[in-house]
Amino acid sequence: MPQGKLIHFVAQSLDGYIEGPQGEFDWTVMDPELSAYSQEVSDVADAFLHGRVVWDMMSGYWPRAEEISHHEHDLKFAPIWREKPKYVASRTLEKADWNTRVLSGDVAAEIREIKASGTNLVLFGGSSLAAHLTEHRLIDEYWISVHPVVLGGGKPVFQDPQRFGVRLLDARTFDSQVVLMRYAPA
Repeated sequence: MPQGKLIHFVAQSLDGYIEGPQGEFDWTVMDPELSAYSQEVSDVADAFLHGRVVWDMMSGYWPRAEEISHHEHDLKFAPIWREKPKYVASRTLEKADWNTRVLSGDVAAEIREIKASGTNLVLFGGSSLAAHLTEHRLIDEYWISVHPVVLGGGKPVFQDPQRFGVRLLDARTFDSQVVLMRYAPA
């Protein structure tokens, strides 16, 4: 059985932050072209992976997105999110709904096991879990979308990273001037 992949798909500002100084996440641009691409990302994933903070945001929005949003992207992605198997890494969460398994032990070992089963995972956003998985060399590709905004502070994409090299796999510019770069560890 082929080994599964783990892709970290994250939005960042031009100055390298995933949220603003007060935790804001209202600055991302989602045009039709980027929305269509994010649907392709969902197709690559056998399951979604979230850290606890991103899980709280996702589970608070996607189960009822059709009630509160009229954006085409949201209406298309909400049923995909609800139906797709999900994992959430958390030391405090005991259970989660919406086809979700909580990883609360040795998360790196659990992710290794999931990948060994041939499961492709997409980790959406976050930096703490991504840093932990990067440290354990479990992320196979970094898909970083750089949005046309400077936040001037906040939470960086890479938290306390150890130096590591990457190689560019692909780069693409979307209509909204968002640039997506796909990297693999060197």
